[in-house]
Formats: sequence, structure tokens, C-alpha cells
Amino acid sequence: QVQLVESGGGLVQTGGSLSLSCVASGRAISDYPMAWFRQAPGKDREFVAGMSWSGGSTFYADSVKGRFTISKNNTENTCYLQMNTLRTEDTAAYYCAAQLPFHSASRAPSAYQYWGQGTQVTVSS
Repeated sequence: QVQLVESGGGLVQTGGSLSLSCVASGRAISDYPMAWFRQAPGKDREFVAGMSWSGGSTFYADSVKGRFTISKNNTENTCYLQMNTLRTEDTAAYYCAAQLPFHSASRAPSAYQYWGQGTQVTVSS
């Protein structure tokens, strides 16, 4: 079992930056594909960014490409999402997720077995 706890959300103005953290416990995430999703009120949960278990490849939703960066630090057992040039449409609850070890990384929420509780990001104009 993997437990995930996100932090770093908050209120920021348009064009600003935030860095989200996802601290894992229970297992080392070095073998786990990781991803970030978000969900705005009244909308479905959507993929934001993902990373292969090796960390060798990353992929992003078109809406955040060039602005957001996913990374992980295996020593700290933490996954990060650096968000730059934030827009009002980025406002949502952000969730960290992990798949089963050594699986191929996916954009589908259903592929992920472990989820954090979420952290709120609000971007004001």
C-alpha cells in the first residue's frame, strides 16, 4: 500500500507560480508511475501530467504543456508538480496518484490505484 499526501496548493494571481508536493509513505515510489490530475467543480477529473516509473519519460495534457513540470525525488519519496504562468482555468483540486509498480504510465484515472486527498489551487484574475 502507498499513502500519498499532497501539499502546496493555495491562492495565486494569474501569471503566478505554485509548486505542489506529494509525499509518499508505505512503499518507495521509485518503481511507481506517478501522475497529477485535477478536478474543477462540476467537471470530471482530468489528467494533468504523468511520469514513467523510471522517471525517464514525462507527458502532459496539452493545456499545461510548457507551463507545468512533473518530477520525482526517489530519495525524498516525493513527487512534484511545478506550475508556472498559471491561468484562471487552472483552478481546481489537484490530486497525486500512483499506479502499480513497473506498469506503463497512463493518462486514464482508472489506471491509478493510489490517490492523495487533494490540494486546492485557486488562480485569481
